Amino acid sequence: MSRRMVLLTWGYSNPSIAKTAAGLLRYCPGECVAVFDPDNAGRKSQEFLEAGGDIPIIARLDEAPSANTLVMGIAPPGGRIPEAWRVVLLEAIGRGMNLLSGLHDFLSDDVELAATAAKRGVTITDVRKNNFKQIAKRTGFNPSCLRIHTVGHDCSVGKMVVSLEVTNGLKKRGVDAKFVATGQTGIMVEGSGLPLDCIVSDFVSGGAEQLVLENQHHDVLLVEGQGSLVHPSYSGVTLSLLHGCLPHAMILGFEAGRVTVDGLEHVPLPKLVRIRELYEAMASIHQPCATIGVAMNGRRVTPYEAHEIAKCVEAELNLPVVDVIRDGPDRLVDAVEQFRNCGHWRTFGK
Repeated sequence: MSRRMVLLTWGYSNPSIAKTAAGLLRYCPGECVAVFDPDNAGRKSQEFLEAGGDIPIIARLDEAPSANTLVMGIAPPGGRIPEAWRVVLLEAIGRGMNLLSGLHDFLSDDVELAATAAKRGVTITDVRKNNFKQIAKRTGFNPSCLRIHTVGHDCSVGKMVVSLEVTNGLKKRGVDAKFVATGQTGIMVEGSGLPLDCIVSDFVSGGAEQLVLENQHHDVLLVEGQGSLVHPSYSGVTLSLLHGCLPHAMILGFEAGRVTVDGLEHVPLPKLVRIRELYEAMASIHQPCATIGVAMNGRRVTPYEAHEIAKCVEAELNLPVVDVIRDGPDRLVDAVEQFRNCGHWRTFGK
């Protein structure tokens, strides 16, 4: 049965907190029926979530009679279920809708929700729920598969979007490329992956490695990044992912105008040149790994400001700087193809 989704963002309809909804609207628009947010009912998703075009925002589930799935559309710090949503979840179950969630609070562990869903015959899917327990062993890598990893100067700067845009750009050029999802939204979009931020810490690098091993029959992998090496809350996942996927090259993402760590505004962000050095040092312990491009998230600045910032960063880092939403991913796709065609990465690790 194909998904016909209502995206629940009530109280959080912005592209930062509701990035799960924004990602589904951008990459699965044909499956999205509506956004549920009574506070903004009657408006369009594009206005609040920067994706989805004319997909409507609704106040009642009966305004979307064809929907068969209610999606938790937010990715808040800690991944908690907003208490006000419980009545909506129960109504959705009562209407025969499945529940799809990427939160750390597992809906399937909620006694009331689980019992009601079982009685109604609908499913609850928690994409973060897993039992993965395997350490990284650094064996079995395909030397002919190019691994590109998107990393960031902070959380929520668009690493998934960049990974998907570059993957799709490569596919349009006839390259056998695969997006490798490592977070809840990417898994919902791609239909596969592992939620690395919800795996026991010893096994995160093993999870990243397993994703590579499962997908390295493709010519190029774009491995979605998580967190940031300089974010005090999430750097552990970032480093384990970096070591586990063993990239040949990286694309560094940043948000124009952001100067402090997301959610920790008293913590300043280091300069991009320093962050690049940190990533390359950590990624090059066992084989060379360089940054080949920079992805700029310019949503908080005007097009003119974004252009000027991109020029400055490009001159500072001597790398192509691209806003994939405003400008398209072509220059980053060019960078991947140029790196792939140079061929020397095939000798890494030998």
